[in-house]
Amino acid sequence: NQNNIIFFQAEDGIRDLVRSRGLGGEFINKWLPGAGILISNPTWGNHKSIFTNSCLKYQEYRYFNDKTLGLDYDGLIADIKKAPQGSVVLLHACAHNPTGVDPTIEQWKGIAEVMLENKLIPFFDCAYQGFATGSLESDRQAVELFASLGFEMFVAQSFAKNFGMYGERIGCFHVVCKAENAAAVRSQLKLVVRAMYSNPPAFGARVVTAVLNDPALFQEWTDNLKTMSGRIKHVRQLLFDELVKLGTPGNWSHIVNQIGMFSYTGLSEEQCNQLISKYHVYLLKSGRISMAGINSKNAVYLANAIHSVVNNQ
Repeated sequence: NQNNIIFFQAEDGIRDLVRSRGLGGEFINKWLPGAGILISNPTWGNHKSIFTNSCLKYQEYRYFNDKTLGLDYDGLIADIKKAPQGSVVLLHACAHNPTGVDPTIEQWKGIAEVMLENKLIPFFDCAYQGFATGSLESDRQAVELFASLGFEMFVAQSFAKNFGMYGERIGCFHVVCKAENAAAVRSQLKLVVRAMYSNPPAFGARVVTAVLNDPALFQEWTDNLKTMSGRIKHVRQLLFDELVKLGTPGNWSHIVNQIGMFSYTGLSEEQCNQLISKYHVYLLKSGRISMAGINSKNAVYLANAIHSVVNNQ
């Protein structure tokens, strides 16, 4: 329903929407006084700084299970049940950063049910639509589910990755609200935008607009998304197959079960340090690795390096 969706172009989704004086953060501060925000543990490294600079108090909810290297669904549900009514919950729409672990659609339904009962407000960070499954439709399932249930919510959308326009910082901020409040929400957001940046850059927005409104260009773009996401799935499988072939201790199925550009490998900080110092494989000490850096020429080398540090060789 276009009558209850307010949207503004922003420089790049959540990066500029909730930083100090940012659009989303400023709006929450002004019209949801005292509302805290819940963020996943772990989350994108900049989220904490962004919300702190927006003068928003954040708490963490459990998300990643270190033992299964998958979603800690029970912990997540337990933690959001404890949140005070009116709290904002930051959710990654797809391709959770940094873990690569997404809830199933049934788990999303369970999350939505708890949030409805507790009167919590969703804030979706949608940075990788099309880069998770290769399907724009599949990657927006969670957002559509919450909208269909009648939630009023925020959505920060970035086109930096799925359009290959990282340097242009192009994004959009959406507010889904009651139709009778839409005009007031738009008016208040205009005041924030005017003080914050007045007019966002035009070039990136015009490129995105041209592609989305031209059937041939749109088809080419969606085909490219399938190619890029398919490549990442392929290198995940390559790495997994090599680790299995080497007999590397442990269960490495999380490599193929996780999704998107990043993977939580389950490697310890010491193992990560060895990968960096001995093999020049660069990753975060948390074990997060960029799957986009893997290809058919280096997958075997990476698997052997992981095999070596796991076996402490």
